[in-house]
Amino acid sequence: MTIKNTVPAQLITSQVKLALQEDIGQQDLTAELIPINSQATATLITREPATLCGKDWFNEVFLQLDPSITIDWNFTDGDRLSAESIICTLTGSARTLLTGERTAMNYIQTLSATATLVQLYTDQIRDLPVQILDTRKTIPGFRLAQKYAVRCGGGYNHRVGLFDGILIKENHISATGSIDAAVNKAQQLHPNIAIEVEVETLNELEQALSAQADIILLDNFDIPTLKQAVKINKGQAKLEASGGITIESIRPIAKTGIDRISIGALTKDIRAIDLSMRFS
Repeated sequence: MTIKNTVPAQLITSQVKLALQEDIGQQDLTAELIPINSQATATLITREPATLCGKDWFNEVFLQLDPSITIDWNFTDGDRLSAESIICTLTGSARTLLTGERTAMNYIQTLSATATLVQLYTDQIRDLPVQILDTRKTIPGFRLAQKYAVRCGGGYNHRVGLFDGILIKENHISATGSIDAAVNKAQQLHPNIAIEVEVETLNELEQALSAQADIILLDNFDIPTLKQAVKINKGQAKLEASGGITIESIRPIAKTGIDRISIGALTKDIRAIDLSMRFS
């Protein structure tokens, strides 16, 4: 299945330009050891199983350095990779390949890390009617890229930012006086936007339902309390579990009858995929 990358091309271009400036500065001192006309072939290999993400950023690195570099891909974003898979083969100037190697791999290893972690979670509940969602806990300046990676791993995107969704949390409730007041104000200001309320108790759940919230985030509810929340809700609002979700706990949580599970760890608690670029 092809997963459309909705990150604007100009944003990818600017991100890569900044990353290359950060790494190269005025010149690549070590690459100067290589004869200027030397040509090479390199293969990008994953040392461990992974779900691929980041092709467009990888391609852009070498496009900016030297458009004559050719890259032949064996996989596409969203594909599952086994250990020692050859992801792609690059051919062109040895100097350019060496200069762009680290920056290009940084993108693949980071975005594939998120895609791989999401895949691990989605595999646990593939047979259940529950969506796994990301959060706004992303690397600054890299949110759209990480949200694309979430989709590559089989997950779904929560709101992108503060501009495209309403999530009323504890401090908003405190500042407005009550759940009812916060929801009513949101409905008045933005009648066409779904309103989500974060609650910490069953009493707050009932208040959010009374206020006619569209989505209710159940923060750190244990399994018995989640089951009670589902009974109280009776299908009135979408229910979203969040807080401390792990690989071990996600399936029991999903089986309580909730609709969505949001996990901050998908974009903030990631470990880079182990990649290697081999030259010949």
